[in-house]
Amino acid sequence: MDILNLLHLPLSTLVFYAIPFLIALTVIVFIHELGHYLVARWCGVDVESFSIGFGREIAGWYDKNGTRWKIAWIPLGGYVKFKGDANAASLPSGAAVEQAKLDPGNFHGKPVWQRAAVVAAGPSANFLLAIVIFTALFMTVGAPVMEPRVDEVLPGSAAERAGIRKGDIIVEIDGKEIEDFSQLQQAVITRAGEELTVVINRNGERLSLPIVPDLKEEPDNFGGKMRIGLLGVRNNPGGPVQYEQMGPVQAFERGMERTWFIVSSTLGYVGKLFSGRESADQLGGPISIAKAAGDAASLGVFQFVTVLAFLSVSIGLINLFPIPMLDGGHLVYYAIEAVRGRPLDEAAQEWGFRIGFSVVIMLMLVGTWNDRVRVASVWMGG
Repeated sequence: MDILNLLHLPLSTLVFYAIPFLIALTVIVFIHELGHYLVARWCGVDVESFSIGFGREIAGWYDKNGTRWKIAWIPLGGYVKFKGDANAASLPSGAAVEQAKLDPGNFHGKPVWQRAAVVAAGPSANFLLAIVIFTALFMTVGAPVMEPRVDEVLPGSAAERAGIRKGDIIVEIDGKEIEDFSQLQQAVITRAGEELTVVINRNGERLSLPIVPDLKEEPDNFGGKMRIGLLGVRNNPGGPVQYEQMGPVQAFERGMERTWFIVSSTLGYVGKLFSGRESADQLGGPISIAKAAGDAASLGVFQFVTVLAFLSVSIGLINLFPIPMLDGGHLVYYAIEAVRGRPLDEAAQEWGFRIGFSVVIMLMLVGTWNDRVRVASVWMGG
């Protein structure tokens, strides 16, 4: 289902898309903020509030430590407010740092390494959530088992040009051992236009072939298109896919591998974006994310939690970008403080947060604009 079709659905169906989106976002935000909260408590920081959502409070309660846990009207994020914060972005309240140090529960009076640990805990919790989800899936449902054997070479493909034949087994790509066909796909998906060294096993003989994956646009789960690298080979086309359950250690290793693949792919895209080799039209907005969550939920729990893990990694990684207002921006400030021996003055931090807020809003607008462009493209038949 494309994004435009969402506009023609009955309200009950639109709610079906909204609910999985809100569930996914709430889980991801809760885990992210819980990471901040737990490490802050470990460091002796007083937490004034833990909010899921923004705006007016719907419901809330105080725990034994005096923290106000609440749910707010706008369910598009959340925050943890520490003692000494002037706002939800953890900007200092204006009290002198030396004065803050006299209060053992004041976040801004803590050593810089503790503040950095508290800030980094949020994105780290998102990565951990994804690893746990992938590990659980590999242990229960299993991972697809497909020998990296070439059962079909597509005509005119990069594989055909390089001399790969039916029956070849791909055992290595650029020095990385390939044990499963899915690893083969991951090794080339972000390497379109780059020359790779592919080692194959052909009737017991190892051959090394240079190959340049073709660039192809494929529909993504967010209503747009993604540019991927393809060799042009297929494994067991049309045949059933076998799944093999893994033990805890192997499943954990594969979960870490899958999480790192999402991180490296995203960083690769960002690098190409800044170098002009990629376009910003692949960024998605809230409509795209809601569509992905709704489509995944309609296919079952496995697909939904997989998208949940993907979004968790993405949100964790985005929060680590060195943009003031995001966690990564705070970490940059703390790195500067560690080098200088004192924090930046409040005016510099305030201007940094204003710039960071503008950048975040701009990225949101780009994603929303891309959603509109995709709707218009479908409307015009493009």
